Amino acid sequence: MKVILAKHSGFCVGVKYAVDTAMNLNAGNAYVLGEIIHNPDVVRAIKDKGIKVVESLDEIPDGSTVVFRSHGVPKAFYGICKNRDIKIIDCTCGFVKRTQKIVEEQYALGKHIVIIGEPKHPEVVGLLGWCGGNATVLTGDDNIPDELSLKDLCVVCQTTFSAEKFEKIIKNIKKVCEKTVAVFRTICYTTIERQNEVEQLASQCEAIIVVGGLNSSNTNKLYDLAAKRCKHVFRLSSVGDLNLSEIKNFKSVGIVSGASTPNAQTREVLLKMEENTEVKATNNAMDEVVAKIDSDSKFKKGQTVTATISQATEDGLMILLPYSKKEIALSKEDLDCEEYRVEDYVGKIGDPIELLVVELKPNLKLSQKMIKLLQQEEALSADIEAGKEFKIICTGSNKGGLVGQMGTFSVFVPAKEIRTGYVQDLTKYVGKELRLRALEVKKTGRKEIIASQRVIIQEEREAKAAAKLAKEEAFFANIAVGDIVTGKVERVTGFGAFVSVNGFDCLAHISDLSWTGVDAVTDVLEIGKTYEFKVLKVDTENKKVSIGYKQLQPQPWDLVAEKYSVGEVVHGKVVRIVPFGAFVEVEKGIDGLVHVSQISQERIETPATVLSVGEEVDAKIIAIDPEARKMNLSIKALLPEGEKKKTHKAEGDDAEKTPKRGRAPRKSDDELSDWSDNGAVGTSLADVLADAQKNK
Repeated sequence: MKVILAKHSGFCVGVKYAVDTAMNLNAGNAYVLGEIIHNPDVVRAIKDKGIKVVESLDEIPDGSTVVFRSHGVPKAFYGICKNRDIKIIDCTCGFVKRTQKIVEEQYALGKHIVIIGEPKHPEVVGLLGWCGGNATVLTGDDNIPDELSLKDLCVVCQTTFSAEKFEKIIKNIKKVCEKTVAVFRTICYTTIERQNEVEQLASQCEAIIVVGGLNSSNTNKLYDLAAKRCKHVFRLSSVGDLNLSEIKNFKSVGIVSGASTPNAQTREVLLKMEENTEVKATNNAMDEVVAKIDSDSKFKKGQTVTATISQATEDGLMILLPYSKKEIALSKEDLDCEEYRVEDYVGKIGDPIELLVVELKPNLKLSQKMIKLLQQEEALSADIEAGKEFKIICTGSNKGGLVGQMGTFSVFVPAKEIRTGYVQDLTKYVGKELRLRALEVKKTGRKEIIASQRVIIQEEREAKAAAKLAKEEAFFANIAVGDIVTGKVERVTGFGAFVSVNGFDCLAHISDLSWTGVDAVTDVLEIGKTYEFKVLKVDTENKKVSIGYKQLQPQPWDLVAEKYSVGEVVHGKVVRIVPFGAFVEVEKGIDGLVHVSQISQERIETPATVLSVGEEVDAKIIAIDPEARKMNLSIKALLPEGEKKKTHKAEGDDAEKTPKRGRAPRKSDDELSDWSDNGAVGTSLADVLADAQKNK
């Protein structure tokens, strides 16, 4: 009989870590939430050590220690344990953690979660707890609910589900769904490798033996796949289920075991087959098969072995390998501990220790620390294969691109994948951090990741442009002329200020900052400060918005009635002289008219003979009309009777001798009465004054 043992048999890394953790717990106050794996022999061994296996957190006292198995738990369990001071030893498989994260993030984005798997499987139950239980669980490809067709979906899969069945379900979902379907292929790659190998063995062997717990999901999947391709498939939960009479006449037998099946169980099946004389007579390869599971002399680089601690020294441990009496030194640097202390290990002499074969030549080198590193790397490589961004430090370059290291993987970034555009000098990236996404991951032979930084840069650029466009569309959809908005002054120019309103740059022109005009924007607005503005113009096509500050401020004439009253004396500057009088600036934006008849006690030819532009004068308010924007002033009202304002042309007697050629005809008493001390504004000059004020 030819016996073929599947290469991928026994515990996977995640299950092995969970089982080892549980077996090394100190009994008394430690609990495992649910069966650590679906294997009765392992569960029994854990219970025999005094470790309690419970099905609910309610069964665990406050202040205890709990192990979360590789299947994972709902998110809420972490908070419950924290509130009850329960210490968590989290053995959730790295692939399961990744699926939990996807479910949590996609649910937060508003996606409806679809989980492909077995509804009662602990992994699926745990995943439901990362989306508030709001998910659809699908087991077959013939039960796609109609309501999914109208939803944006995020599809994930139980890590131990059938890859073949998963693809069929995805195909049917895409036929039904009218919206976005984001598919995450979260089946563990070791599960896929086991399933592929079972299919190959079942096609070339006359019989297949599947070893593992009857309630193990991944083992049952292996059985189903084998049964589709081989007529004779035998399911064994332990060596006791093996009936040699059923298999003795087959020429070739394949043996596979699930991820939750200890190697010892598979070894027992092989040894029983070897002990039977009828089987042994035709089995020339049995010794070789057994050696694959339990070898005392042949090691391979990367192999995990269980040794025994024999001594603890200042330099590290001395350990015994299986079936060997020779001690091997294990350096303290290779131990998985923060700080090595001899006293911590003296009490562990005789205990088992899991070690990784790091080197074979010139001497056998083992490491405990590397096991943890590889576990982390395995989970990380799964994320990297799924397209997750990772970072490395560039250690060198060649003609083709950049090189670096990610754990035990070498990383190569082709020159065209560094950034958009041609990179002339590759050496400038050496020593710099690179943000990368895997294009290809090679796990066989020389472990290598071929990666790209360009795709990340391009995606971010496109995302930024899309976000900007969406932001602009939202901004222009919610702004209209006349709106009052709040904005921060970001920068100023000679013609105005650029103000950020909800992240969009709007222009406040300098002419819209003050009713009285300003020389510089900073006379009114300060960079970095926030003000209220009024929307004056919205140009959706050209993406421009004009805003004004002065439109929300009172105009000077609006406050005149509060600030000034008839009979009050004001001080101002002559800003303009016209034939019928002079305009005096009382304050910025407020001009008052001194009629020619109100300049001096005596009659004068023109205002220019007495006043000049820029001269400062005192005057009395004789009339105010805020609505008409008018104020009448009198200089002569402040002069003693008989005194007149000195002219700028001549003084004293010389003024009397000034020729009076071209003198304007004296205005009639009716015309002058319009500008008398009673302050009434004459109708004959009202339009002229109004025009003068407006044109100023």
